[in-house]
Amino acid sequence: MLDGETNKLETQVRQARESLDAQVKEARAALDAHVREIVEWHFNSETGCPFWLDYASRLSWNPRRDVKTYEDLARFGFFQDEHLRGGPVRRWVPRAYSDRPVYVFETGGSTGVPKSRINIEDFRLDYEAFSHTLPDEAFPKGADWLAVGPSGPRRLRLAVEHLAQYRGGICFMVDLDPRWVIKLLKSNQSKQAEAYKQHVVEQALTLLRAHDGIRCLFTTPKLLEALCEKVSLRKLGITGVFCGGTEMTPQFHRFAVEELLDGVHFAPTYGNTLMGLAVGKPRLPEDNYAIIYYPPAPRAMIEVVNPDSPDTLVGYGETGRVCLTTLTREFFMPRFLERDEAEREPPYLPYAWDGVRNVRPFAKLETNVVEGVY
Repeated sequence: MLDGETNKLETQVRQARESLDAQVKEARAALDAHVREIVEWHFNSETGCPFWLDYASRLSWNPRRDVKTYEDLARFGFFQDEHLRGGPVRRWVPRAYSDRPVYVFETGGSTGVPKSRINIEDFRLDYEAFSHTLPDEAFPKGADWLAVGPSGPRRLRLAVEHLAQYRGGICFMVDLDPRWVIKLLKSNQSKQAEAYKQHVVEQALTLLRAHDGIRCLFTTPKLLEALCEKVSLRKLGITGVFCGGTEMTPQFHRFAVEELLDGVHFAPTYGNTLMGLAVGKPRLPEDNYAIIYYPPAPRAMIEVVNPDSPDTLVGYGETGRVCLTTLTREFFMPRFLERDEAEREPPYLPYAWDGVRNVRPFAKLETNVVEGVY
C-alpha cells in the first residue's frame, strides 16, 4: 500500500474512533441525566411508588439528593428478585399513575411464585423503539404478523400484537404454555411434550396457509426449527422472522440463516419482562455468527460483571454475569443479577454503550436447565 493510502486509512480509522468516543461520552451524559430524572420520579412522594418510598424511609441517605450519575446506583446494592414475588402488586404502581389501567406481566414461575412486573405503557414504548430497528423490506409496513409463542401472563402476547399494529398490520396468535412443557419434560414425559409442540406447530401452519397477508413471524428458536422442518417459510410468503424467548447459540444462528430460512431476514433479540428488548447487532462476517445484543439505553442498561465480585466489570471480550438495570417511569430496578452469563461487548454505533455476546444460562446457577419450546 502506498504511503498516501496508508495515511488516508489511518486518518479514517482515527476519525472513526474519535467519533465513537464522542458519542459514547454523549450517551453517558444522557444516561446520567436520565438516572437523575427517574430517581427523582420514583422517590418523590407525589409521583413515586409505595415500594421505593418505603425503601427510602429506611435509608441513611437520600436518593433524590445523592444519586447524580449511573455509577451512584451502586449505593442501592443489588436488587433482589424476591421483591417481585407475591403482592401486593400495587406497591409498584407510581402514585402519578394511580388512576391509569395497569397490566401485570409475569416472568418465571415454572417452579414457585413467579415474579410480577406492572406495566402501563412500557411494553408499547419498548416495541415501538424496536420497530424502528426492523428493515421495512423484511417486515413490510401494513403486512400481517403471526406470533407463535407464550401468551397468558407474559408480555410477549400484547407486545408483539402492538408491534404488528404499530407497523400497520394485524397479528394472528398461536398460544403456548411453556410451564406445561417444562413440567412434562421434568417428569420425563418427552412424548407428550413433543406432541404438544406439534400441536402448536400445526396451528401455526393452518394460519399461515389460510391468511396469505402474513409476511412477518415471531417465534422461539425451537418452534422456528419445528416449523421449518414442515414447510419453507419463504414459499409461504414470510419475509422476516423476529426470534427470541430463550437462549440462541452461534450454531443455531448459522443454522437458521444458512439452512432454515432460505433468505428470509432473521432478527434475533434478547429480552425479558424486566428489561424490555435488546436488539441484535447487524450480522458481520468477522463476528462469525456470534449473537450480539445492545440494550435499549437509557431505559435499560446491561453490564457484564465478575461473578465473584459483582461490583466489578469484566474486560471487553471476557465472560461474566449479566447485571440488568431498568430505568423507566413505570419501573425502577437497579442492578439485578440475572441468571445469565455473556461476554462483554464494546459499543458499536449507533449503540454507544456496552452490549453482550452469546447470552446463555449462568453456569454456576443453571446445572439443569429445562427450556422446553420457549
